[in-house]
Amino acid sequence: MVSEWVSLLFFIASVSLYTWKAGRHKLWFFAVLALLGIYIILNASLFASNYFTGEGINDAVIYTITSSLSGAGLQKYILPAAGLLISLFLLFLLLSWVLRLRKSHDYSQLYSVLALVLAAASIKTTPAYQQVTALIKSQVSKGDSDFDTHYRVPGTTLRGDRPNLVYIYAESLERTYFDDKAFPALAPELNNIKNSAVDFSNTEQLPGTEYTIAGMVASQCGIPLFAPFDGNASSSLSAFYPQNVCLGDILKSAGYQNYFYQGASLSFAGKDLFLSSHGFDHLYGFNELKSVVKDPKYRNDWGWYDDTVLELVFDKYVELAQKNQPFSLFALTVDTHHPDGFISRSCQRKSYHFDGKENKSFAAVACGQEHIAKLIEKIRATPYFKNTIIVVSSDHLAMNNTAFKYLNQHDRRDLFFMLRGDDVSSRVISVKRNTLDNGATVLDAMGGDNFIGLGRSSLSSTSLSATYLNIKEKINQWKPDVIGLWNFPKTIADYKVDTEKNTFSFSGSHFKLPLLLSVMPGKIEPKLDTWLATPLKRQLAKFAPDDKFVWIDRCYKIGSVWDEKLAMNSGLCVANGTLNAVPTISEIQPGSTLGRITFPKKNTRRDEQYQRSVTRLNIDDINLKYHSDTILFNLPGLPQQVQKVSGLSYVESWGRWSDANLLPQVSVQYLEPLPAAFTLTLTARAFGDNALRPITIKVGGWQQEVTFGEHDSTLTLQVNNPTGARSIVITPPAPVESSVGVIDGFAARKLGVGLVSLRVTPQP
Repeated sequence: MVSEWVSLLFFIASVSLYTWKAGRHKLWFFAVLALLGIYIILNASLFASNYFTGEGINDAVIYTITSSLSGAGLQKYILPAAGLLISLFLLFLLLSWVLRLRKSHDYSQLYSVLALVLAAASIKTTPAYQQVTALIKSQVSKGDSDFDTHYRVPGTTLRGDRPNLVYIYAESLERTYFDDKAFPALAPELNNIKNSAVDFSNTEQLPGTEYTIAGMVASQCGIPLFAPFDGNASSSLSAFYPQNVCLGDILKSAGYQNYFYQGASLSFAGKDLFLSSHGFDHLYGFNELKSVVKDPKYRNDWGWYDDTVLELVFDKYVELAQKNQPFSLFALTVDTHHPDGFISRSCQRKSYHFDGKENKSFAAVACGQEHIAKLIEKIRATPYFKNTIIVVSSDHLAMNNTAFKYLNQHDRRDLFFMLRGDDVSSRVISVKRNTLDNGATVLDAMGGDNFIGLGRSSLSSTSLSATYLNIKEKINQWKPDVIGLWNFPKTIADYKVDTEKNTFSFSGSHFKLPLLLSVMPGKIEPKLDTWLATPLKRQLAKFAPDDKFVWIDRCYKIGSVWDEKLAMNSGLCVANGTLNAVPTISEIQPGSTLGRITFPKKNTRRDEQYQRSVTRLNIDDINLKYHSDTILFNLPGLPQQVQKVSGLSYVESWGRWSDANLLPQVSVQYLEPLPAAFTLTLTARAFGDNALRPITIKVGGWQQEVTFGEHDSTLTLQVNNPTGARSIVITPPAPVESSVGVIDGFAARKLGVGLVSLRVTPQP
C-alpha cells in the first residue's frame, strides 16, 4: 500500500513539475508522456488483473491470456473491459492536455530531466512493475537448484482392493465458506458431509495453483502450472507436461477407466489436452454433452449448469459401478465461478443476505453446494459406495467475486476432504499442507505411493509446506525447473507438416498449427495462436531484425507480408529467416510433407526490408487487401475495390454466415459506384429454414429473389444499376438461432445465408 502511494506521488510530481516548470519542448514532452503512459498502462493492467484474480498480475493471468480461451464465459467481462479501454483513452487525452498547459515556448532542461526521472520513479515503485519484474525474474534459473531433491516420481501400481474414485472439483469453493460463525448457514448440506469425512483443514494455495487448470495440475501431478512466459498456450501443444507421471497415469496403468465431466468447454485453458495426456480416455464437456442434456437451452455463460452435469455424473457412476471394473470419475463444477456465479433452477437456496444486502456470490455458493451434497448422498445410498472413495476439493481459492472482501477478513484455506465407503469414521487433520499434496494423499488412500512430484500424502508423510516456512518462495525458485518439464526442443532442422492432423513436428515434439518459433542458440520458444491472444504476425513484428524465426500459417497471411502471389492462397506455408531479409517460403501440399529448415550463415542487415516487414506484419487480417474481381469469404481480407462488408459472422474454412444478431441483412459496399450493368456471380448456401426460400438481393432500385439449398451452389444474375449504387444487399428470409460453429461459451448466432464467393463482372 505504501508503494502505491509513493508511486502516485512520483507520478503527480512529474506531471506538475513538467507542466509548470519545464516548459514546452517536443522531445521532452513525448519522453515524459511515454513514461507516464507506461505508468498508467501498468496500473490499468494491475487493476484488470486484480478484477479477475484478486492477487494482481500473477501466473494465472499470464497463463490464461496465452492459453486457449475458447469456451470461456466472457459476456460478464465485456462491459468492464470496454469501460477500462475508454477510461484509458480518456486518461491519455487528459494527460496530454495537462502536460501542454503551459503556454510559454521556453523550456528548462533541468526541470525536464527531473520530470523524466520522477516519471521513471513512478514506474519503478508501482506494485504492477514489481509484480511483472518478479514474474520475469522467476523464469530465470539462479544457479544450482535443489528441485530434483524434492521432486519424486511415483510408481504405477496399487495395492489392495482398488477402490473406485469419485473426485469433485468445486469451482472456487474454498474452505472459508464453511465457517459457520463467519457465514451462518451458507453451506449446511455439504458442511454436514464434510464433518463426517476426513477433513484436511489447513490446505494452502501456492504460486502456480491459483486457477482451475493449475489447480487440477497441482492436485494430480504434484507440481504448479508454470508455462513458459512468452506466449505459450498449452491447448496448442501435443502433450501437457509429457515427462510427468500424474494420478490419472497411475490409475490407468492400474487398470482403471478414467472419466471427466464438466459443463464448460473442454478446450478452455487446455483441460482436454492435460487430461488426455495423463490417462483420461473419456472426456465430457459442453459439446460432448449436447446430445444427452434434457434441455439444450438451459445453460449459463460457461456451459451447462451444475445440476445438469452432476445428474449425468451420478448416472455414469451407477453405470460404471455395475460393471464391477475399477474406474475414476472426476467432475468440475462451474456455478460458483466469479464474478458472481450462477443460480440453477433446481436448488432450494437461491439467495443469501450478508452485511445487510443480498450477495450473489454467496447465493451461488449456497445453491451450488446443494448439488454437490445431493450427488454425494445419492452415491452413499447405493450398494456400490462401500468400494468407493469420494473426494471434494476446491480447484483454487475464490477469485475477485462479490464475496471476496469478506473472505479476505479470514484465514483462507482450500477445501479438501475425503469419504471412504469402507470406513465411516471422521476426523480433522490440521497439519500444514498445500494443494500439491492432494493427489499424493488420494493415491496413498487408494493403495499407491505417498508422493507425486512435489506433493506428499497428508496421511503418512510430511508436506513441503511443513518442511519449508518459505515454501512459496521455494516454489518460485523452482519455476525454471518446472518449466523444463514441458520438454520443449532446443534445435530445429528436419520437420513434418500433417495437414489432416493440422500439426507441425520437429525434434520429437508436435505442435498444433498455426505456429511461430523463435529460434535462438540452444533454445526454441514456441509462440502459439489462440483465440483472444496476440496474433502470431504481431508477435513476429516484435522480433529484432536478426532474430531467426519459423512461421507456419495460412499462405495468404505470410504472402501479405512478403509475396503477393500467395495473397489468395488459403493453404499452408512455411516461412523461415529473419525480418531484415525476405525469408524462404515453402508451400505445403495436402497430406504429409517433410522439409528442412536452414538459415543463412551470414545475413546482410537491411533496415529498409526490416521496416517494410514490420509494417506489413502489423496490418490486421481484417484490413488485408488482395487483387481480384472476386470476394472469397473464407479469407479475412477483401479485394482492393471493396470498402467493407457488414452483417457477416467470423471467417470459417468455407466462407462466412450472415448473422441477424449483428444486422438483418448482409451489405457489400464498394469504393466506387458499381457498373450500370453487370453480371453478379454468387456462390452460397442457406441454413435451416432459409433453404429453398426466397433470399432477396438488392442493388439500388434493382431487386431479385433467389434460392439456395443447404449445400453450396452458384447463381449468375444480370443486374441493372442505372443509379450507380455502390452496395449489394442480401437479405435472408428467416434467420435461425443456432449454436452450429459457434465459439464455445458465446451466445448462439442467427444464421441465414452462407456466402462462399461473390464476383462482379461489368457487361460490355
